[in-house]
Parts: sequence; C-alpha cells; structure tokens
Amino acid sequence: MTLTIALSKGRIFEETLPLLAAAGITPAENPESSRKLIIDTNLPDVRLVIVRASDVPTYVQYGAADLGIAGRDVLIEHGGAGLYQPLDLNIAKCRMMVAVENGFDYEAAVKQGARLKVATKYPRIAREHFAAKGVHVDIIKLYGSMELAPLVGLADAIVDLVSTGGTLRANNLVAVEHILDISSRLVVNQAALKLKYATIQPVLEAFASAVPA
Repeated sequence: MTLTIALSKGRIFEETLPLLAAAGITPAENPESSRKLIIDTNLPDVRLVIVRASDVPTYVQYGAADLGIAGRDVLIEHGGAGLYQPLDLNIAKCRMMVAVENGFDYEAAVKQGARLKVATKYPRIAREHFAAKGVHVDIIKLYGSMELAPLVGLADAIVDLVSTGGTLRANNLVAVEHILDISSRLVVNQAALKLKYATIQPVLEAFASAVPA
C-alpha cells in the first residue's frame, strides 16, 4: 500500500528534509533540480508529489495524497475540510501582518470608520481580522507583488506574510499590525488515516519526535 506525501518546493521542502530523514525517508531526487512531479524515495512504498503550496490541502482532502505539509495560512484559506491536522511542525515560520506605506496614518484610518482597501492573497484571513475589529474593508485579491499595491494607489494596506521585513523596507512599507503567527503543519487525509493507519502512524510518531523545539 503506497503512501503519498504532498510537498511544495522551496523553504517548506528544505525544512521538511530532516523530518523525513527521522522517518527513514530519503527523496531519490531534489525537486528544485528535477522536473519530475512524482518523486520516488528510498522506500518502495513511499513517494512524494510536488505541488503548489496552496494546493497541498486539496490534494490531501481528496485523497490524491495521504499526508501533506502546508502553512497555517494556506490551511485557513482552504478551510481545512476533510483534513486531520495532528502536528504543528514548527518549520517555515513567519508572521501574517498588516502593512502600509510609510507615513500612512493607519490608526486614524481605522478609527474613522472609513472603508479601507486591502490587497492580499489571503482574503479569508484579512476579512476575518478586520471584521473582528469592526473595520469595513474592500478586499482586493492579488497573487503576488503585494508591496506594489499601496505604492500605486490600488490599496491603502496589504495583508501578507512577513519573514525578515526586508521586502517591506525596500519598498518603503512598514508593518503596523500583527495578525497571527504562521508555521507549517502536517495534514492527513481522514480516510487514509483509518485505511493506512499501520503505515501512517510510525511516520506521525517520527515527525513528532523530530519537530524542532
């Protein structure tokens, strides 16, 4: 019975390698240099599928993958239907923040009850955050280059992931509000957990023991 693990390229993949190693799993190829989307491992019954980060929960939800690793941001936007989330892996950490152009009076704009235009690729997180504060917002969905939106007048503020803050500073933006801390989590297909329990449980235990403090 083959175990399929959905991963995305980049930081999450790199920081997952020690966890895979703890479970005795070694990818046969590096997805950064390979064009393959299905990567074999040293174990004949374990394979990796390489997908976009935002698609990991969907592959797991519908059973195309048994396990996956996805950021908390992606899981909130997805809604988490049909997924078991047993473990916060404490990897790929960053913060979800509200940022504005330097000099923009965010506090005054929020207090006045004016409608804010907010650009983000996380509409659910942004909408819930501002709704909880009683602030009216128009959400503008973007897929990248979020920092550009305030600079060209598309939006008053952005909601985006911030790691070091270097990109914000380079574009004359400043973070003005912390929404939530983000890290990557292990997600499991609920049906697979029952059907493949004997295969999945040792992987869960190995990951749990190897999670960075």
